[in-house]
Amino acid sequence: MRDIGTPPLFQQKTMPSKISKKDPRLTRLGLDKYNQPKRTPDHPTKSHVVVAKEGGKVKTIRFGEQGAETAGKPKAGESQRMKDKRASFKARHAANIKKGVMSAAYWADKVKW
Repeated sequence: MRDIGTPPLFQQKTMPSKISKKDPRLTRLGLDKYNQPKRTPDHPTKSHVVVAKEGGKVKTIRFGEQGAETAGKPKAGESQRMKDKRASFKARHAANIKKGVMSAAYWADKVKW
């Protein structure tokens, strides 16, 4: 008597693996991955763009005034005016910066100030 109840191991069907596609927002903006800011010199009003991802949420954020003279990163021998300018920005936007990667203020603070 032959047992025909279970098929041989090599004949069992397996589910195909899920193929991950790149998010179209990343492709359209020319970004490689999430949470990676990029300069946008040709945009009429905003200087940077980022596709932010936190948990399952994904959001395109444009931030920074085009052509604005920001303080940038602290430099040796920096003028008191620039130090005050940086401190004012951080104080004025502190509540929005604390919101994290899904806010434009967070990215402006990280990239421009």
